[in-house]
Amino acid sequence: MSTPDEKTSDIVDLTEAASVAARIAETLIDLPHLPGIYRMLNQNEDVLYVGKAIDLKKRVSSYFQRTATLSPRIQLMVAQVRAIQTTVTRSESEALLLENNLIKSLSPRYNILFRDDKSYPYLHLSAHPYPRLGFHRGGVDKKERYFGPFPSSGAVRQSIQLLQKVFLLRPCEDSVFTNRSRPCLMHQIKRCSAPCVNLISPEQYAEDVQSATLFLSGKEDDVIAQLIERMQEAAQSQHYELAAKHRDQVSALRAVIEKQYVSDVSGRDADVIACAHYAGVNCVNLVMIRGGRHMGDHNYFPKHDADTDLQNVAEAFVSQHYQNHPAPPLIFVRELEEPETLELMLSQVAGFRVQIMSHPNGARRVWLEMAEKNALIGARHTGTLKSNQQTRLLALQTALGLGAHIRRFECFDISHTMGEATVASCVVYDHDELRKSEYRRFNITTPVAGDDYGAMKEVLERRYHRLVEEEAILPDAILIDGGKGQLGIAREVMANLGLSTPLLIGVAKGEGRKAGLEALWVPGQDRPFLLGADHPGLLLILQIRDEAHRFAITGHRARRGKSRSQSPLENIAGVGSKRRQRLLAHFGGLRGLQAAGVEEIAQIEGISATLAEKIYQELH
Repeated sequence: MSTPDEKTSDIVDLTEAASVAARIAETLIDLPHLPGIYRMLNQNEDVLYVGKAIDLKKRVSSYFQRTATLSPRIQLMVAQVRAIQTTVTRSESEALLLENNLIKSLSPRYNILFRDDKSYPYLHLSAHPYPRLGFHRGGVDKKERYFGPFPSSGAVRQSIQLLQKVFLLRPCEDSVFTNRSRPCLMHQIKRCSAPCVNLISPEQYAEDVQSATLFLSGKEDDVIAQLIERMQEAAQSQHYELAAKHRDQVSALRAVIEKQYVSDVSGRDADVIACAHYAGVNCVNLVMIRGGRHMGDHNYFPKHDADTDLQNVAEAFVSQHYQNHPAPPLIFVRELEEPETLELMLSQVAGFRVQIMSHPNGARRVWLEMAEKNALIGARHTGTLKSNQQTRLLALQTALGLGAHIRRFECFDISHTMGEATVASCVVYDHDELRKSEYRRFNITTPVAGDDYGAMKEVLERRYHRLVEEEAILPDAILIDGGKGQLGIAREVMANLGLSTPLLIGVAKGEGRKAGLEALWVPGQDRPFLLGADHPGLLLILQIRDEAHRFAITGHRARRGKSRSQSPLENIAGVGSKRRQRLLAHFGGLRGLQAAGVEEIAQIEGISATLAEKIYQELH
């Protein structure tokens, strides 16, 4: 039987729901039958979802008229909607552009997100009398020539190696090129024609550059025909070495063409996009065809895509990906419902016509089928890994008696060499995966070299004092690489910060430091947990711990290398480059300066007695 307070609460909830429904109904009445974008807001005015529509009134109203036909994910979103904002645009393609800009800036919780901020690499020919062949990533200069983009830096470097072998184009920087007095090693191993010392004429080098340009543009047959013609001319002129060079170039190019898995006689640039779903994971495979040749592929895994069909995933990928990366003239993808709108938007952004084809024939159909197979393999692999991670987490929760809410872990490790260049790492594990974008490193300033306890105390205080101040997300559990001593330090820090959570777990190395014999210490337990080498829960702990160890060592080595290649005088305030030069020149180097006394240092021009004392103290 309900109490009066419960009845009052029910009445308040019903009144609020009715008020929300009335506000939304009023908004729906006023919506126009025009193209535009809409934003769904919750009670805190956070944007839950951004969408586009040909007809705003029909599209937005559909969310509240046929809720039973919506996916569970969208039903959950609609239940949280408290307000709707709309923006009218001139066309659906304009709405699509605006939608993508808002998704990128707001990252709404219920939109499918493709987080890919990296820039693709290009192959670059410089605007120089003897153009340099090199790797490029970033902004482009209209005066120079670029070929690509390529899906990976490895694909670019492989192409550079091929072009160096066949066409002998120089790879060196202009500063090196202008100061050479004799050929470098690249010429000796027959990877450069040595234009720096005039071993090739400008006309011959220009011919090689033209051949390389044609090859990169997909016109291999034209290149081979030119080389054969040059070979015959050289043979007739009895320039047999030059004829042999052209013969070797033809052979190398033909070998490359034969190895090409996919090719297109049209030589056009194209992207092939395929989507696949497996075990709750969606995967988008992007294949890049440049100059009619397969340059490689890349898998993308969207966020916020639960209960989403592949058609929505494909549309989200195409509309978001080509906002940051140049679109080719041809895109092959099956799953799009209205490709015309996307074609118009991509054409406006690219400045030329972009055609989207869903049912290609011949070799292009083979490309699409290959991409679909790769997408399915990627989805299966990631889905299996995710399932394994969930199994490991459940096993850990069961073995240690943890609640089901323990899902986000942060792990800390300390790395140094005999106390030198101490670095602490923090890695984050959440939603069944390591979150590399949330990793952090800390340069430890603890005065006692090699004090692991002091270093652990410093990093925990710095990390969680900041999170508490910023009211940021705290982990459910903290993994400390160490035994009871390190765990005691962590408990002390948490108590000083007034934190009763998160849970602390110490990971102590086992007998002989053998993997699989680790003991897990949990506060309140007199004895550690020994799970066994094959226990799924321990495997999860070791995966996170080893990643923290790797991340700490990488940072430590970088810091140590920097400190060893840097003069200790550079860190002393008041000692600039000129004073450093005078000191080192007078004492014959750093060792002589360290052996000098304060009075000797003070005799150097520009060094006061106070500064001499400071230099002496810093060096000792």
